Amino acid sequence: MTDEELNTALDHAARWLRVSKRVCVLSGAGVSAESGVATFRASNGLWEGHRIEDVASPDGWDRNPNLVWNFYNARRANVATVKPNPGHHAIAELEKRWGDRFTLVTQNVDGLHLEAGSVNVLEIHGSLRQTRCTVCGSVENRGLDPLGEMPECPQCHGVLRPHIVWFGEGLDDDIWSAAMVAANGCDTLLVVGTSAVVYPAASLVPIARRKGATVIEVNMTRTEASSSADIGLYGPSGVMLPKLLQKLGETVASATG
Repeated sequence: MTDEELNTALDHAARWLRVSKRVCVLSGAGVSAESGVATFRASNGLWEGHRIEDVASPDGWDRNPNLVWNFYNARRANVATVKPNPGHHAIAELEKRWGDRFTLVTQNVDGLHLEAGSVNVLEIHGSLRQTRCTVCGSVENRGLDPLGEMPECPQCHGVLRPHIVWFGEGLDDDIWSAAMVAANGCDTLLVVGTSAVVYPAASLVPIARRKGATVIEVNMTRTEASSSADIGLYGPSGVMLPKLLQKLGETVASATG
């Protein structure tokens, strides 16, 4: 985008946000990648040299839970070394403007949105920081401290697994229902750091559009989501979102001054 095109797009985005009563954000891996979170997904379809079905599926867990925990412990160790970036903080600032009329739906499992100060966060794919007991079902936040190769439940001593939605598993009904309600009721949907092609998360875009919401895409480049966007802001979310916040502030000031 040229500087003029970007400035025009930012003006339009700020104008739509200015009149929005409810805002929803759908975020993805691109936001966290700017913090240095490894995506682990290579062009050959492997994660850290492992097949997806070996480290991120119920069958993989049944075959070799030690391998799965080694993989997720590596992911947890990576996240422990990074911090939220300006994109995370800008989304948290946006939430302050709308309060309980703002919902962040994230596909990320690293917890950086919460660390940045976001409150109304729906982690639809789970969290690296949480474990779930395979026996009693207890879910606990364990932070990012090392857990060992096969951690046990402190309640019943059952085997713990990462509280992550693996391939072949369904989303939590309550969390997904809340995400659909947020998309269905928003006036503006920001799609940030995701091409919105992985379902069911990708369905939030057409859900919002059917209700007349304006869709603002914030991605490094045009993606599969671009055809569904009314406004595109192309560049790092850590740059675009602070610029949008600044424009939104200017818009509010000029409207009330």
